[in-house]
Amino acid sequence: MGDYLERWLTDEGIRFLRDIGLKEGQIVLDFGSGIGYYTIPAARIVGENGRIYAIDKEKDVIDRLMEKARKMNLNNIKPMIADRIDRKLRNEFFDVVLLYDVLHDYYFTKTERMKLLEEIYRVLKYNGLVSVYPKHIDHQEIILELEKTGFHFRDKLFKKLIHYYLYENGLILNFYK
Repeated sequence: MGDYLERWLTDEGIRFLRDIGLKEGQIVLDFGSGIGYYTIPAARIVGENGRIYAIDKEKDVIDRLMEKARKMNLNNIKPMIADRIDRKLRNEFFDVVLLYDVLHDYYFTKTERMKLLEEIYRVLKYNGLVSVYPKHIDHQEIILELEKTGFHFRDKLFKKLIHYYLYENGLILNFYK
């Protein structure tokens, strides 16, 4: 792993997610977790009293994430292989939902996105946080879709983050239920 990725997973990613609003003891859903650029730092923040649910549609990606988590002695990550929210997840279960580079037409049609957002609304606690990185879609469209679902726009941040192995500056949109 490159030095910059190691720095992200152990320091910069933690600072990034704390700036977004993650705290110790929270239950977090990282939807579209990939190999864990946000899952790993989030697991470090929430600690032993918290839990991260890492959802990705590709088993090999989840396997790589879990191997990395084991090497880092992170036991608070629950992997899930899926491309949607499991109906078995309880209502108002999560404190935070991360949607980084997943809400775009490559993965979901607008109708599918709206259904996903309705499920996220269902599983997010009252006053819970939804943090979105709208990489491949107009951020105004995402704001409208989340507000239509019932979320309330909180703020936007322009932050350095990781996307496909590289640093970039990106717009982060935060909402609450």
